[in-house]
Amino acid sequence: MDIIMNTQNKAQSALEDIKVNVKLKIATLWASFMFLYVYVDYFHLYMPGKIEDILAGKVFTFDITFVFLLIALVLVTIPVLMIFLSVVLPAKVNRRANIIIASVYIPYMLFNLAGEAWAHMVFGAVVEVALLCLIIRYAWKWPSSL
Repeated sequence: MDIIMNTQNKAQSALEDIKVNVKLKIATLWASFMFLYVYVDYFHLYMPGKIEDILAGKVFTFDITFVFLLIALVLVTIPVLMIFLSVVLPAKVNRRANIIIASVYIPYMLFNLAGEAWAHMVFGAVVEVALLCLIIRYAWKWPSSL
């Protein structure tokens, strides 16, 4: 009995690294990206005058219309879906999709700095781009044997 207890305690207290599948790594990077993406936009609302602009029907230089809102939702939906798709797509398609979509989102995240960019927006964009670069790196280095 004492031997069993010692084995269980040792197994529970042992620090070990487990091999994490590249699909899960990429999916968690997309999830991290999405949290930051949403919070940077949310904190943007705290900047002086932004709520008034929204109430006046403007975001940056764009009129708030159903087309603007649809495009905004599509631009948020794509990385949301990438969390799921990164886990379920076949490796070859998955690799290409992650490289292409993350590459397209890098200039889009930097475009969000156009106009009045506060420190929180710059910090958010830097981290968002870093996460997208990690997605590209993991997808690029994906073992071709998969």
